[in-house]
Amino acid sequence: MKFNIYLLEFALFSLMRKGAKTLFVFFILTFLIFLLASVLFISDAIKHELNVSIEHLPELTLQRLQAGKQINVPLKRVEPLLEIEGVASVIPRVWGYYYFKVAGVNFSVVGIDAFEQSYKESLQNVVDAYDVKALEKEGGMIVGAGVKKILEENYYQDFFNFVTADGKWKRMHIVGSFNADVSLQANDMILLPKKSAYEIFGMAKDEATDLVLKVKNPEEISTIVSKINQKYPDMRVVTKEDIRVSYQNIFDYKSGFFLSLFVVSAFTFFMIIYDKLSGLSSEEKREIGILKALGWSMDDILKERFYESFILCFGAFLLALALSMAYVFFFDAPVLRSLFVGYSTLKPSFELPFYVNIPMIVLLFLLSVPVYIGSVMIPSWRAAMLDADEVLR
Repeated sequence: MKFNIYLLEFALFSLMRKGAKTLFVFFILTFLIFLLASVLFISDAIKHELNVSIEHLPELTLQRLQAGKQINVPLKRVEPLLEIEGVASVIPRVWGYYYFKVAGVNFSVVGIDAFEQSYKESLQNVVDAYDVKALEKEGGMIVGAGVKKILEENYYQDFFNFVTADGKWKRMHIVGSFNADVSLQANDMILLPKKSAYEIFGMAKDEATDLVLKVKNPEEISTIVSKINQKYPDMRVVTKEDIRVSYQNIFDYKSGFFLSLFVVSAFTFFMIIYDKLSGLSSEEKREIGILKALGWSMDDILKERFYESFILCFGAFLLALALSMAYVFFFDAPVLRSLFVGYSTLKPSFELPFYVNIPMIVLLFLLSVPVYIGSVMIPSWRAAMLDADEVLR
């Protein structure tokens, strides 16, 4: 099909001549594609963030249970666990959630030690950048970007007053902040010396919140888990795969809301396509009849209708794609994001990572532009096959 600049010009004037009808169809197509693209962008961004965060998690996490509830782990269990063949290291963690009532959010408070390897490389980089011993002497802490924003909004510029387990005030100075690679995981995090963490949580110095194990060979994880269960029956071993399955279950459940929205939008779009396929309006048929009477061939008519439908739908697709990217990645997807993340404000909000799934965009293009063009071309082809006088009648 050769490109014809005059037919393209005629198609543009035809769209402008129809005016309100063109704008209405363009608006509906843009809105539906925008809705579908936004849903897919949010879903892909959150799924990508979850997958990246899982990769940063330790192979094994040990929690001690009593009456079905998690309790602190005695540090004397570290040495026996190191004796298990295949265990490379055991890292005691002191951490917990601190509820900041004024803002209605939970902060993740993590204790760090100058002489202890962090369980995660990104945290170790933060620890290496600061003098933990100096933090301990000065009563300092390092906060995530989300925590810093919330504290500043509540007039805590240089310090924050914790309320310890025994009801006393403990002032900690803010000496720095960090932006983690995975905002979903570390956006709400506060890093401070373990001594301060013990004091805030009211924990005994010979205990840890849980233990993190690194293994030499991932293929031996099941064997190591079995040995740990035999040695300490009151401990629950959580593997990286367990967390992956848990995340996936939550994601699949939340995806139901998105699926409902996706189905409604897709159904509306295909209802428009069905209406177009059912036949042309009398005005469109009369236009084709006039063009045939003026000597236009069937090929010319189909080319003009192709240009017209392509300009309309492809323009709507590009505008919808640009609007959905701005809505999701610049404005952080208000309303739609809440369907997936939830309306709870227990954690500082995080920014959706910029992640574009190219196959998803291609699929969205194939499900919108060619389908709409086909819905215009098929009835136009039927009308163009008839004689001019028959069409005009």
